[in-house]
Amino acid sequence: MVNCTLREITLGGFRSVFWSEVDLENPTFIVGRNGSGKSNFADAFVFLSEAMVSPLQAVIERRGGFSAVSHRSSARGRPSNLTLRVKLGEPDGDTASAEYFIDLRSRRGNNFEVATESCIVRRSDGTGDWFHRTTLKGSTHWKSSVESIVPPIEPNALVLPLVGGDKRFAVAWRFLAGMRAYRIEPTALRAMQDPDGGASLRPDGGNAASVLREVQRNSPKESWQKICELLESVVPGTVDVRPKKHGNKLTLEFTQNRTSAEPIKFEAFSMSDGTLRVLGLITAVFQHPTPSVLLIEEPEASIHPGALGSILDVLRIASRFTQVLVTTHSPDILDAEWIEDRHLRILSWEYGRTRIDRVSEAVRTTLKQHLMGAGELLRSNALTPERPAPVDAH
Repeated sequence: MVNCTLREITLGGFRSVFWSEVDLENPTFIVGRNGSGKSNFADAFVFLSEAMVSPLQAVIERRGGFSAVSHRSSARGRPSNLTLRVKLGEPDGDTASAEYFIDLRSRRGNNFEVATESCIVRRSDGTGDWFHRTTLKGSTHWKSSVESIVPPIEPNALVLPLVGGDKRFAVAWRFLAGMRAYRIEPTALRAMQDPDGGASLRPDGGNAASVLREVQRNSPKESWQKICELLESVVPGTVDVRPKKHGNKLTLEFTQNRTSAEPIKFEAFSMSDGTLRVLGLITAVFQHPTPSVLLIEEPEASIHPGALGSILDVLRIASRFTQVLVTTHSPDILDAEWIEDRHLRILSWEYGRTRIDRVSEAVRTTLKQHLMGAGELLRSNALTPERPAPVDAH
């Protein structure tokens, strides 16, 4: 498995999360019941990634405005500040660590401003660079170790996307921009798809045919064979899948073996939800370029429990070359013997807030002594979180 590059993410006032500092492993399983806030946690990664390539105002408006994104203790409460911080460890061979921080402040009329934004990059040779900007009542202030960089700063816009082309800050920008989260929707894979460049799989898998076409064109033959092997391991008898043109559209064509007969081909509209969801997950893993963080939401949906072991194999393969996060509420997903307490974070809903904790000492002891597995503990309602002292978040 690759090193855990994204060491920690802090969420403050983000959707249902009032304040939580989450240290991460590779892979990390975020375990929580329906309605506990798993999708809100996943959206923090998507939010940061989108903010690196799109105007911050547009990213927030797509989510219904600042009041919809920031945490409120009541329906009538004023939105709190929205804080996100990420800490990276060894994101490339020349960089020892990097840290990025934003704090967004509510303004009247569902508006906002960037109260604080900072980035620190420390190189392996002991040198480093940083910038720090603040906004107060519409007036911005800028400081940086790089005197030659003086970007134009707007109160409601981020600076890192502007300076990310500079080699001194590029590693932080590239990592954040490369994070991807997926909730594969079988209907999106079943429909006829508009071709695109296939450089990045859409969150619902809706351009899987284009992405697979690029993988087929540009990857070694062994990579395509691996995709087909993984698909067959989850969907026995399905030995191949290919993008297929229909006029100006693309679809997916599956080949299945039959006993004492020629293989038969089916297009995507004939395939089950489970088969399409598995293919979408495999496509997310093998796409080029590889995401810096690959977050999969509830991979167990519409998958037969007997096939979940193969899904876990796919995720474990992915963790060899990227950082993997998985949200789930399925004990079958957690039945793998290799899952340790360090891989688990428990997400719970208490008093109108989402909490994200490590597992309790009792769970750690049980797993280390191999008394029960994580899946068994979840089935027994015994996969409990630790309870740290309340954090004063400003």
